[in-house]
Amino acid sequence: MSKPTIIVAGIGPGNPEDITPAVLHAVQQSDVIIGYHYYFQFIHDYVSPGAECIDTGMKRERVRAEQAFDLAEQGKTVCVISSGDAGIYGMAPLIYEMKRERNSEVEVISLPGVSAFQKAASLLGAPIGHDMCIISLSDLMTPWEVIEKRIIAAAMGDFVTAIYNPKSEGRYWQLYRLKEIFLREGKSADTPVGYVRQAGREEQNIHLTTLGEFNPEDIDMFTVVLIGNSQSYSWNHTFITPRGYYRQATETNTGIGQDIMIRSFKTIDQELKNKNIPLDHKWALLHAIHTTADFDMENLLYTDTNAVATLYQAFNEGRVKTIITDVTMAASGIRKGALTRLGIEAKCYLNDERAMALAKEKGITRTQAGIRLAVAEHPDALYVFGNAPTALMELCDLIRKKKANPAGIIAAPVGFVHVQESKHMTKPFIHIPKLIVEGRKGGSNLAATLVNSILTYDDAEQLRPGRDV
Repeated sequence: MSKPTIIVAGIGPGNPEDITPAVLHAVQQSDVIIGYHYYFQFIHDYVSPGAECIDTGMKRERVRAEQAFDLAEQGKTVCVISSGDAGIYGMAPLIYEMKRERNSEVEVISLPGVSAFQKAASLLGAPIGHDMCIISLSDLMTPWEVIEKRIIAAAMGDFVTAIYNPKSEGRYWQLYRLKEIFLREGKSADTPVGYVRQAGREEQNIHLTTLGEFNPEDIDMFTVVLIGNSQSYSWNHTFITPRGYYRQATETNTGIGQDIMIRSFKTIDQELKNKNIPLDHKWALLHAIHTTADFDMENLLYTDTNAVATLYQAFNEGRVKTIITDVTMAASGIRKGALTRLGIEAKCYLNDERAMALAKEKGITRTQAGIRLAVAEHPDALYVFGNAPTALMELCDLIRKKKANPAGIIAAPVGFVHVQESKHMTKPFIHIPKLIVEGRKGGSNLAATLVNSILTYDDAEQLRPGRDV
């Protein structure tokens, strides 16, 4: 080369086949090769016979950089080698900073290499197919408080995350803390985790597990760990993070409204604090949060075990044909397409002339009177309450008198008078599947969306809401 030059070269993870031609050419033309002594075994066959090799021990990076500048300023072409990519936790940043500090006229050239996380990813399958980040757990240069903030950001941002320097003899707890944070911030225990020890070298070992089963004791300083995002999955011993091409292909027939709903549900699912909940409860919960934008529903929505699945099966098999609502607004929110598809009739007796007359005669509310009429005609319907606690209390009284045996109850009246009591009255009926919005919150829209979650439960596993929108 015509002027003093330092070439900072990444030699890859350790397999000669992973060294780029540009790096091999740089090694061959250099007068001096400088690097950690362990790395020379990977390039020994490519070093020019007259070249000087200067090897140093661990944690001697600054000394290496100073030697490189001293020799380059004497007119020599110097190649500073790093494993993987020299710009990723390698020598390149230090060389450029030292050039600035010395105000040196030495030309610096940085040549990329195959990084350890790239090699590990290729061995695991395709885990880094979408947005990703890399975090080093070494606190030699970065305070742990800063590292922990980055871990939290990675977990909250749903990044595929590569972990460098996961463990050493003196740093044994940091990887445990990372796992704890990822699970705390909502990562599913089923999230794929792959780790590769000595990637690209003879001692190479490849492992695939889940975040819940991942054991930090299996990791050492020669291991790279890759944690998937919410879309990652394992298949046939392969770790895959989809880019979205198949989703685009399969959703071309999805309407705009359903597409928005699907994306909204995925966002809600990612932000749930508790991921380890039964599918049928989760399906109802996602509907409730989507309708209200209120994540407090995680604490307020109560469902009996398998209530959603049980009621869906009853509708799907034709054993239940009627839904009764306390007010017309609740009935209007139930999707007409789902009712038609399953052959169900949604009825409200609030404006029935008989209910008006009965209310006047007995001195009760119209919603109470409507429930009395409904029970007389449809004692085994699904009963849905989104407004009137007195109507729910009326149903409870009729159940106790054995005049009603509803297929299920959705209890979501809203307000301040008798609301909470009406919901407490509903819970003791252990033989009736129930969905209850506890406390004062509720509403017709919320009651209707809980019905919709039941009618579309067969879409829950694929997380594809909005079929009848």
